[in-house]
Amino acid sequence: MTHQYLDRHFRRAGLLQNARHIPIKALSLVVILSSSWLTASPLGEFETLAFERLGKRFQKHSSGNLIAQTVPASNIIQASNQINLNGHLISVAWQRRLDRIGLTDAGLMQSLGLELLNTEDPTQQPVKWFSEPTVEPIVLPTWLAGKNRYLDITDLAQRNGWRVQPIGHILHITMPSTQLIGMRQGQQTWGDRIVLDLERSISWRLTEQPGQFVVTVDAAIDPTLIANFEAKSGNLLTSLQVTSEAGQTVIRGSITQTARPRVSTLPYPNRLVIDIREDYLVGRNLLWAPGLRWRQHYVSVGSVRFPVYMLIVDPRQSSIILRPIWSDPATAVGISPLIATAERWQAAAAINAGFFNRNNRFPLSPVRVNNRWIAGPILDRGAIAWNDSGEIRLGRLALQQSLTTDRGRQFPVQTINTGYVEPGIGLYTPAWGSTYTSILDNEILIIVENNRVVNQQPTGVSGSVTVKLPPQGYLLAVRAYSEAAAALSPGVSLQLTARTLPTEFEGYPHIVGGGPVLVQNQQIVLNASAESFSNAFATQAAPRSAIGKTADGDLILAAVFNRPGGRGPTLSELAQIMVHLGSVDALNLDGGSSSSLYLSGRLLNRNPRTAARVHSGIGIFFSP
Repeated sequence: MTHQYLDRHFRRAGLLQNARHIPIKALSLVVILSSSWLTASPLGEFETLAFERLGKRFQKHSSGNLIAQTVPASNIIQASNQINLNGHLISVAWQRRLDRIGLTDAGLMQSLGLELLNTEDPTQQPVKWFSEPTVEPIVLPTWLAGKNRYLDITDLAQRNGWRVQPIGHILHITMPSTQLIGMRQGQQTWGDRIVLDLERSISWRLTEQPGQFVVTVDAAIDPTLIANFEAKSGNLLTSLQVTSEAGQTVIRGSITQTARPRVSTLPYPNRLVIDIREDYLVGRNLLWAPGLRWRQHYVSVGSVRFPVYMLIVDPRQSSIILRPIWSDPATAVGISPLIATAERWQAAAAINAGFFNRNNRFPLSPVRVNNRWIAGPILDRGAIAWNDSGEIRLGRLALQQSLTTDRGRQFPVQTINTGYVEPGIGLYTPAWGSTYTSILDNEILIIVENNRVVNQQPTGVSGSVTVKLPPQGYLLAVRAYSEAAAALSPGVSLQLTARTLPTEFEGYPHIVGGGPVLVQNQQIVLNASAESFSNAFATQAAPRSAIGKTADGDLILAAVFNRPGGRGPTLSELAQIMVHLGSVDALNLDGGSSSSLYLSGRLLNRNPRTAARVHSGIGIFFSP
C-alpha cells in the first residue's frame, strides 16, 4: 500500500475532511528476517539490565535479509478482542490464522504475565514466563495485522498443557489448575520483596493506581496459609493483604507515591516475585517491527538517573507512515487520553504532541496534515515537519498570513484555528469544526465564501454567538480592529495568502508543534523565553515528552519519567538526555501529566490512570 493509497483512505475517512470515524484498513504484514535473535541477559536478583549503545542498527533494504510479504486476508479465519482465561473474561485482542492462535503482545503481558525480552528479529519474540532464558529460551513467532503485533502461542500452549479453543467471538484458554503453596516477604536495601511459591506455572495480572497495586494469580490458596501469613509494612510497602476470590489469589498492597511494583517469574521451583522499588524500570531493547524499535533504560544526567522510554522510528522504512493525530477528526477542538486517540485513528504507536487549553480544549500548537492546517502555529515556537520520503525538519515556526481586498487594502491575519487570541484577525476554517462560537467579547464575525465576504455579524459577551463555518470558505474573527471590520464588508472580494517562516517548512506537508527547541546541529540551544515560555515552565521538574532526529535520519520519540524517589527532568536536563540518546535536533513536547508514549494498546511510560487528556500527537501506522 503506497502512501498515496493510504492518504486516499485518510480522505475517505475524514482526515482531510470532516468525517467522524476513521476506518483505516491496513493489511496484515509478515516480515521474514535472518533467523538470529538476541535474548536479554537473565535478571538474576532482578537488577536492571545494562544497555549498550547499538553498534549496528537495522537498515532498510539490507542485502537480502529482509523480505516483506502480505498475509492474505483469507488466512485470518477468526479475530476478536475477548478471551476467557481460566474462567474469567478479559479484554485481549486475538486472531486465528489457519491453525495458529495469536494474542497481542500487550495482551500476553497484561493477562498472562509474559515478559518480552530483547530481540533483533521482529518476527521472533523471545519471552520469559517461569523460565530461564539462557537455559530454556521461549521464542514466539509474530505477525503484524493492522495496528497490532500478535504473538503465536500455539506451541507454548501445547508445551504447557493449555486447552485453547475459539468459541464464537471468545477465545477460551484453560491452564491446568494449580495451588499457591507458600508466601513470604522481606525488606531489601532498595525496597521490599514478596515471593509467592506455586506448584506450577500459571497466569497472573498486575493492575495499578497511584499508591496501590493488585496482583491476581490464577491459583487457589489454602485458607490456612492466608491465616498464618503475617503481612507487614516495609520500606516502601505500607500495607499488604492476601485474599482468596473465585479460585484466585489476590495480593493487594499500598505503597509510597514514588514506588511501583515490578513483577517477575522464576522457575525451579516456580515463583512469582513482586518487588516494590523506586527504580522500577526494566531495561528493554527490541525491534518490535521493521523500522520500529522499543527501548527503555535509565539515562544519567550528572548524578541523577532518569527512566527513559523510547520508540525509535525509521521514517524511510516503506512500511512506516507517520501522521499527526488529534482528539476528534471532525474538529480541532477537544482533548482525550492518548490511548483513546491512538485507537480511534488505529495507530500502532503514538506520542503526545503540542500544547492546548485544558479548560476550553482549544489547541495552542500547530497541527498540519497533507498541507492542511488543523491548528496553526503561535509565538514562533518550535515544531517538527516531515514528508512521506522520511525527510525531517525541526526548528522554530511562524505562519505569515494576509488578506488583500479588491480595493487594494491589506490586513495581517494573526492566527489560524487556535485558542490563542489577541487583538487583530483570527482565521477559522472547516477544520475547526462545523461551527464557531465567539471566544472574546465583542468579536465581529465575518463569513467568507468563494473568496467573497457574504456576511458580517457583531457579537456581545464571549460564547454568546455561534455560527456555521462555510464548507467552501472560512470565518474571520475580528477583535478590537475596527479598521479591518469596516473594510471587510459584505460583497468585498478577498485574496488570502500565507507562507511559513522559515520558508523551508513549506515543503513539508505534515507538522506538529511543541517547544521550546532543545537541540539543533548537535548543540543545546534551549531558550524558553525566546519562545514565550516562562522561567517557571523551563525550570519545573516534571515528566516530559520530546522528539529527536538522529544523524542517520531516525526519529526518537521519548518519554522521560520521574527520577527514582524524585521528580522528572527540567528542560535543561531533558536537552542533555536527548543529546545522550543521539539526537542532532530535538524538540520538547507537552509534558507533566500529558506525557504519554503509546504502543499497541498500552502506555509504556506510565499508568494510564495518571495520564491526562491531550489534544494532539504523532501517530505511527503500518502498511505493506
